[in-house]
Amino acid sequence: MESLLGVKIGCLFALLAITLTCGLIPICFKWFQIAEATGRHRRVLSLLGCISAGVFLGAGFMHMTAEALEGIESEIQKFEVQNRTEIKGNSSDATDSALVEYPYGELIISLGFFSVFLLESLALQCCPGAAEGSTIHKEEWGGTHIFGFHSHEPLPSPSRGPLRALVLLLSLSFHSVFEGLAVGLQPTIAATIQLCLAVLAHKGLVVFGIGLRLVKIGTGSRWALFSILLLALMSPLGLALGLTVAGGNPEGGQGLAQAVLEGVAAGTFLYVTFLEILPRELAGPEAPLTKWSCVAVGFAFMAFIALWA
Repeated sequence: MESLLGVKIGCLFALLAITLTCGLIPICFKWFQIAEATGRHRRVLSLLGCISAGVFLGAGFMHMTAEALEGIESEIQKFEVQNRTEIKGNSSDATDSALVEYPYGELIISLGFFSVFLLESLALQCCPGAAEGSTIHKEEWGGTHIFGFHSHEPLPSPSRGPLRALVLLLSLSFHSVFEGLAVGLQPTIAATIQLCLAVLAHKGLVVFGIGLRLVKIGTGSRWALFSILLLALMSPLGLALGLTVAGGNPEGGQGLAQAVLEGVAAGTFLYVTFLEILPRELAGPEAPLTKWSCVAVGFAFMAFIALWA
């Protein structure tokens, strides 16, 4: 038991160190500043952004959405088993079966998607000037001014970019807590190490993409550092919570709440991925097949890691 505890504490520090390192690399090195890049340097950064977009897409579908659906389905099955013991030979069995078979997981994920859509719509309604700072800002297909990164005009302060970055950080924070919780609840050393390595592999890439995204939208260094630090603490926090409850079984209400939060987080993550990240990376006309290949590589890597995660 003591050796298992030691391994979990080691995983805690590994999660913190890897997340911080990967997230701070694009923030601390000027090479990743796309606003100052030209020529081949700019093209490399663009392709790197496409790979990170594929990583986000894979994380959304192969990890967050899959885990949310699995958790919600598990809770529904528990509910169904309880109902079978309480209701036998009742005429309402067909109705109950239809209710159980309803796609609750997809509904909860969609609610997460539409909640961010509503939040953004309210922000734009209250601040009409935010529309000028839309996802694709002043695209000039024939020149070097793409998405407004090289524009010499001041960008409007209210924009969708920072709001979506905040939503992305919040959804990833929820997911990171649950990842750490899963690691902390593993019963054996082998299972703990296997899951921790899988989490480290995909989390490092995702957090690197977050750091790159914060740099691209022009987030100040102080806020970017604070955001990465906050995100880095989420998985260790979840692992610590898992250690505190590893000896007992979580109550059904807690499992349902976790599954619902995972579903909402997955929906918000997919919203930002499809309406913020992919449009920014793929809207430029140059090298469309190369960009597609980079997105596919990022997605394929996350799909490969899903074999163990």
